Amino acid sequence: MTRVQNRRTPASGGGVEDCLRACAVHSGKLVGSLDRRRTELAEQLRRLLVVASTTGTAAPAPAGGATALLKRAVKGAAVPAGGIGNDLLDALLAVAGKALECGYDDELNLALRISDTVLAQRRNSRAGWRLRARVLEALGEEREAVEAYERYLELTTEDGFGVAARITGLRRAAERERELLALLERRCPRAADFAAGPATDVWAEGLALHAGGDWEAAEPRLVGALLALAAEQAPVADRQELLSQYLELRTGVPGDDLTEAVALYAEQRRVRMRGPVADPTVGGVNWIGLGEFRNLIAGKSVCLVANSGRVGESGLGGRIDDYDLVVRFNSYRIEPKHTGGRTDIHATIHKHGFNWDKPVTTRLVFGGVSGDWKHSLRNRLVPGAQRYLGDESLRWPVRNIGRLGNDVWSGIPTTGFNMLWLLDFLDVSPTLDLIGFDFYESGAYRVPEAMKLAITSVHEYTSEKAWVMERAQSVTDMRISLR
Repeated sequence: MTRVQNRRTPASGGGVEDCLRACAVHSGKLVGSLDRRRTELAEQLRRLLVVASTTGTAAPAPAGGATALLKRAVKGAAVPAGGIGNDLLDALLAVAGKALECGYDDELNLALRISDTVLAQRRNSRAGWRLRARVLEALGEEREAVEAYERYLELTTEDGFGVAARITGLRRAAERERELLALLERRCPRAADFAAGPATDVWAEGLALHAGGDWEAAEPRLVGALLALAAEQAPVADRQELLSQYLELRTGVPGDDLTEAVALYAEQRRVRMRGPVADPTVGGVNWIGLGEFRNLIAGKSVCLVANSGRVGESGLGGRIDDYDLVVRFNSYRIEPKHTGGRTDIHATIHKHGFNWDKPVTTRLVFGGVSGDWKHSLRNRLVPGAQRYLGDESLRWPVRNIGRLGNDVWSGIPTTGFNMLWLLDFLDVSPTLDLIGFDFYESGAYRVPEAMKLAITSVHEYTSEKAWVMERAQSVTDMRISLR
């Protein structure tokens, strides 16, 4: 049942070269895969090859496939005296992130191997501890995951990924699960007689007795197996699977009242998946759709401020604040002299929570998958931090309102492009200016915690720039005017 051994502390053995060698071996397993997630992982492994080759001492590798190239890079890779280099660190983390998205055991163990390597080289790496926590959580090792999440929080001042809420959710779910098991044990005292045996064998005995119609003998064994799994700290997926099966089997027992048990089961599942929701009304926020948003911006001058290095040294703060509405994106950083100090509209992708606690008039949260978008809203919205919140009609403007499918716009639209496209589509702003938009040519200017986030390659920055320039009425070094 258990997929991996408990991993309370990062492994001390194995260096960077061993980790890269493991990546090389894994890349060979992905050749010819039709799984989209594994294909994306293979691409990150290829990029790791490039970084490993350029940061090491090996001669340029000959052609012959990604695995051969990566092995050649490993052979000559050099680790800086101060530990793993920044470029190699970022490449390893990118591989681990894609491995984690795959969700398969082999990929999860590869991600865990990478987290061990990162933390062996950089004991205080925030990204390393968060990666480790996410992998352990995916593997069902919740207690160890919480410890890693706590270590991450000790090392950061910005909880942009909602880690504190995640910890609370995991802990509360564990409490409800313990309450459920205690309830089952009280109702079936004989279960304690079977709780010391191998959970798998005891469970199989219980199933056989149930199939034979002897529920009185089956129930103590089934509950005993559940108690044994909890005592063994088995992965969450294993415990949840058997809990679900037990409740399903028990529904056929005449006269049984499952109300309390089912309520505890549902609560621990719900909190584990979404975290606690202290205020479902999110501070009494006003949800707005396309029409309401149009009315909020109609007739007002609007500027969109990029998170670019150019803005961070622009000296345009006063001029930015002169607009009626100031739009900022994702992990924007405020330096009033350069960026201005006001934020009226915060447009953000749902995947992280940077600046969600900063008070704004309107917050638009973008996301391509409805379920994931709703999950993020439940977990990351801060009650009272926004007066208006975009509803699902504003969730993914380019795709859902503009109907620009992959055949028309192949790349995933950025937050900035979704926002700009929406404002251009509504066409009710007499002034629509872009400040500092150079499509990351000058680098990123974000809150410190977000500066390590990679500038992702899934977006079509070239296409977005072309779209903007086709509609530009005037262009200066810092300002592109569309109206």
